[in-house]
Amino acid sequence: MTSFQFNAALLDISTQLSAKELEDLKFLCIDIIGKRQRDDVKTGVKLFQLLMERGKLGADNTKWLSDSLTHINRHDLSNKLNNFESQCEITHDQPDDDEKAKLDIATDVIAEQLGRSWRKLGRKLGLNDVKLDSISKRHPTELEETTRELLKEWRKSRGAEARTAQLIEALRACQLNLTADKVEDRLASR
Repeated sequence: MTSFQFNAALLDISTQLSAKELEDLKFLCIDIIGKRQRDDVKTGVKLFQLLMERGKLGADNTKWLSDSLTHINRHDLSNKLNNFESQCEITHDQPDDDEKAKLDIATDVIAEQLGRSWRKLGRKLGLNDVKLDSISKRHPTELEETTRELLKEWRKSRGAEARTAQLIEALRACQLNLTADKVEDRLASR
């Protein structure tokens, strides 16, 4: 989902929220947003901005808002948000099936092996620190899931240009040669 499409979806959702529904959403944010800032929120857009600043909402991170909309019985708005997200995931800008299969294998091996070096690999693959922080907040204690999310974001950013060779090259540049060797071995044995 492009930033513009995402913001347009949030704007649309904001205009459809009643004052009571906005108050209910603010209540669900007690542990995320301080009282003073919550009290200053008069529109859904302002609430969404605060959630984005805290890493709870983004074009690739709509689960919290979707769940919250469901909790306040606005299933229609939750579905709208989910539909926007799924429309943006359906893209023809993907590698061919053979390369996709290789990338899936590489993802499995790297997720099993990488551990705490995931940030280093993410930087080498060209993801910025904001994206890495967002990934970290989604999976703060699960390194394997963090790595899977990292590789998913990289694949999304590269689109049809994503190649297994690029992953292996980045692993080697990070001195993660054992992991790179294991990826190559698994690919050779498929």
